[in-house]
Amino acid sequence: MEKSRVTPTPYVADRAVLADATDLIARFGLDAAIEAASRADRSRDLGNVVHFCRWRQVERLVVLLTADEVIGTVH
Repeated sequence: MEKSRVTPTPYVADRAVLADATDLIARFGLDAAIEAASRADRSRDLGNVVHFCRWRQVERLVVLLTADEVIGTVH
């Protein structure tokens, strides 16, 4: 029996997260998610939990925005 894969709806805290994601995509292309992860790691290393969580959120959004396949419901 095959399990169905449910993709969770992305959480976008505010417009700035979307702006950060699109900016990274414009600047780094397919490496945008790697850049966001790097920024999150740097924030974690500095002990900045808020920025760590924000950059992880940006990373997940970049992955969704750059995906070749449709994810979720199409209206």
